[in-house]
Amino acid sequence: MGFLVSIVIPCHNAAPWLAETLESALAQTWPEKEIILVDDGSTDECPEIARSFAARGVRFQQQPNRGAAAARNTGLALARGDYLQFLDADDLLTPDKIEAQVALLKSGAPGQIGSCRWGRFVSDPSNARFVDEAVFRNFQSVDYLIVHAGEQRMMHPAAWLVPRAVAERAGLWNETLSLNDDGEYFARVVLASRGIAYSATGASLYRSRLPHSLSRRRGRPELESLVHSVELVTRHLREAEDTPRVHRALADYWQRLAYELFPDAPDLFNKAESAARAFGGSTLEPEMGKRQRLFARLVGWKLARRAGRLFSR
Repeated sequence: MGFLVSIVIPCHNAAPWLAETLESALAQTWPEKEIILVDDGSTDECPEIARSFAARGVRFQQQPNRGAAAARNTGLALARGDYLQFLDADDLLTPDKIEAQVALLKSGAPGQIGSCRWGRFVSDPSNARFVDEAVFRNFQSVDYLIVHAGEQRMMHPAAWLVPRAVAERAGLWNETLSLNDDGEYFARVVLASRGIAYSATGASLYRSRLPHSLSRRRGRPELESLVHSVELVTRHLREAEDTPRVHRALADYWQRLAYELFPDAPDLFNKAESAARAFGGSTLEPEMGKRQRLFARLVGWKLARRAGRLFSR
């Protein structure tokens, strides 16, 4: 008898992509699966699309709009699986993704979580670009988070496959977070595991450049969420290992965040720079294009960044 995999899909106003995502979940070659779609107060056709898949076994739950983390927690409460697969309503999985990871985890050390390749695409998934090869390998838990924090390497949320026991040790999604709620959650999942087993077979595909996606929002609430998520990841990592190599990674983590916050939130920028100094300081420079970098040599990176924002409007 196989292990049941619960595919949890939070959804909010994703009607243009939802059917393709559900087809992606249904096409998984691993036979023992349940698909749970949680609609988080959509005002478009998502409920109608979801109901059209009921005859094919998709379970559908509606709730008032409370955010993606809350929708995922609802899905977790409904899930019966031995393994958990999170899949956003505009992303995709290759058909062999889950089967390959289940096979790998079943044959490996107990308590590991699965990862795989992930790529970005805009409209055609066959043109996905696989760009974060630095995380396409096995890891010890803390080693992965050092690469994640210090080198800004990430694993797409749908690339993970999480045994239920590990998810229960990690706890629920943090519903106070909006931006980077996945980064904070999976930091806890990684640390609750006994390491990461990477599968070279299968992939998750991340649909990018959507105009209304949460990751593109940069209002004050989203920036505060981003800073708070980094605070939490910092705490989680230091509780696991408080060493010079962790401090070096965290200094870069906070410095990179500081550059991202300028000039939109000067107070949060100052907070991030202060945190970077507290961990020993960072030598990272802000990311800029070639022309902007030349201009920054004349006027400084802050004025160059402000000028770039003005000309991009």
